[in-house]
Amino acid sequence: MRLHVRYMNPARGHDPDVVVPGDSPSNRLIREKSPYLLQHAHSPVDWYPWGDEAFFRAREEDKPIFLSIGYSTCHWCHVMERESFADPRIAKLLNDVFVCVKVDREERPDIDQIYIDAAYMLSGTAVGWPLTIIMTPGGGPFFAASYVPKESRYGMTGLLDLIPRISKIWKTRRQDLEETGEQVLDALKSVASTPSGGDELSESTLDDAYTTLLRLFDEENGGFGDAPKFPAPNKLLFLLRYGNRTGKGPAYTMVEETLHAMRQGGIFDHVGWGFHRYAIDAAWLTPHFEKMLYDQALLTVAYTEAYLATGREEFAKTAREIIAYVLRGMTDPDGGFYSAEDADSEGGEGKFYLWTKAEILQVLGEEDGERISRIFGVTEPGNHFEQPGRKRTGQNILHLRRSMAFWAHEFSISEEDLAQFVEGARQKLFAAREERARPAKDDKILTDWNGLMIAALAAAARAFDDPEYLAAAEKAAAFVLTHLRGSDGRLLHRYRDGEAGLPATLDDYAFMIWALIEVYEASLSPGYLRAAVELARDMVTHYWDRDQGGFFFTPDDMDTIVRQKPIFDRATPSGNSVAMYTLFLLGRMTANLEFEEMANRIQQLFAGTILSSPITSSYFLVGLGFMLGPNVEVIVTGARGAEDTQAMIRAIWSHHVPNAVLLFRPSDEDEPEITEVAGFTRDVVMVGGRATAYVCTNYACDIPTTDVGEMLQLIRSARKLPEPVV
Repeated sequence: MRLHVRYMNPARGHDPDVVVPGDSPSNRLIREKSPYLLQHAHSPVDWYPWGDEAFFRAREEDKPIFLSIGYSTCHWCHVMERESFADPRIAKLLNDVFVCVKVDREERPDIDQIYIDAAYMLSGTAVGWPLTIIMTPGGGPFFAASYVPKESRYGMTGLLDLIPRISKIWKTRRQDLEETGEQVLDALKSVASTPSGGDELSESTLDDAYTTLLRLFDEENGGFGDAPKFPAPNKLLFLLRYGNRTGKGPAYTMVEETLHAMRQGGIFDHVGWGFHRYAIDAAWLTPHFEKMLYDQALLTVAYTEAYLATGREEFAKTAREIIAYVLRGMTDPDGGFYSAEDADSEGGEGKFYLWTKAEILQVLGEEDGERISRIFGVTEPGNHFEQPGRKRTGQNILHLRRSMAFWAHEFSISEEDLAQFVEGARQKLFAAREERARPAKDDKILTDWNGLMIAALAAAARAFDDPEYLAAAEKAAAFVLTHLRGSDGRLLHRYRDGEAGLPATLDDYAFMIWALIEVYEASLSPGYLRAAVELARDMVTHYWDRDQGGFFFTPDDMDTIVRQKPIFDRATPSGNSVAMYTLFLLGRMTANLEFEEMANRIQQLFAGTILSSPITSSYFLVGLGFMLGPNVEVIVTGARGAEDTQAMIRAIWSHHVPNAVLLFRPSDEDEPEITEVAGFTRDVVMVGGRATAYVCTNYACDIPTTDVGEMLQLIRSARKLPEPVV
């Protein structure tokens, strides 16, 4: 049974300014740690957190459950709170008819994934947040929507009409609703348990994905498809690897044009740096202004790798700017990284980031202000529009309409002098903006998102030879491994206000394993590789499907309605894709054939799914490319810190060699720790008392070399790659 109710699927954004009565009594959410749940702790709705108490009450009172899923920086979540949940009439209706449950999707991605998929099955379309689910006391969903207004309007059914309708149907046609709920749950379980293997993944799979992206590429604006436009770093990373693998120039072109367009556009914060979540237009001008940690992390990886692949300083500069924003504004004093920063402040979306021309002139003066206005597209009428209605607000989103080379010619100054002028103006604007009311910050620390940021910092530390980035990565890794583990040593998902909790998901393990591998390759400290192996073993023990292969999203000792096996990328790569890739990496780095075999089983299990739509699992393709080979293991031995050793290591770091792994055996230690983690390194010795590299493919090594140039040539010839396209 489907309830035919129109609803709005709004763009996802931020609004921290949730106004609740200060003297309102608190509900059960007051005991929670989630900033999002705490925002609703004084709502007149009798909210429960997800848990046994809510389901017990629903069964005892024979009521359906009203499930509302959102996150602290979700604009439309807060609109719905102010408009509906704070209204005593709506609250009474909800409390009378339902048991009401509120979930932070970032704290409980396991619940969110189940009901996002259920919503798609019920409505036939993708939905966003807030996610509104009405379900049986057993968790079977029979109604799904995104934002629902208080009153019916514009063809959308409002809560004042919807709730009585649901109540009536629950009383008169309950069996139909229960059957619908069971059918949806059965369908979800079937998807999670049905293997789709039997097909063969090969080079042609990568070719098909490349061809699809080439067809979807927006040649005018960069990116893929039309509005809304998301950064899609997973697709960009695949294209970089594919370009490196095949030498096909268009793969690099798509990446370069997209990264350049995003950096020039309003989706990038030109004053304080960092990227907003996505653009509502095709040209990257108007963003939804929230800033998410995972976007900063994945885009740092993309810009860093693009710099190595192309040599374009613009990309290195952008990666450094993203990192500067994260270290300045998103980092806990103890080293962990916060989750997100809101878009709204003082009741207005983007208010913190928007400028009138008068404000620019006031801060910079008439002459400098006019020049900066021309460079960044600032006008009196403004380029920002109210949504909906498309009415100009008189405010501006800073963006670069033309290149700095153009403006240097226009103003008859050198590019260096122009860059100095723009940076000076930016600093003044930044100082002025800091006087404004800041958007709220979601300060919970999530293991999976921290893993992504740690990996990004470590990759940047290698590419830019920056010890500050490595120090930040190591400090964050220590934070996670110290504060986000239970007494049994297993990872936990969330830390906030001095307390860690919630069972880890597959993403927590897979992303942290990735992070530790990256930190090892940046620090060459074997403890990180050992820690990655330990986490991998825990992941296999508690998440691996011993019957069909692949990893479940939740552990084996956690009660859940459906144990899913995610493979499709969402805002972050899928856990199975990252697990496949990292297990294969660890297998090669430690000669652990069991890890490699598990990676191969994941590939086989999801082969049919990947073949049907390769670009929906772009990070899977990154791992697939590595596994298809050729891939290379490079073992360097020499005195730690010696000039010839460092020259050899830095040569690898400074080149785009994505299908290579690096191991280091210090020659000045009698029993180096790396030999305990990767036993085959015991046989690696220096030649002629100089730093020496062994370039190996499938554990078979070429003749060792002490020459950096020869080492790089051996890497290229072993991988049978074309010359790089720069």
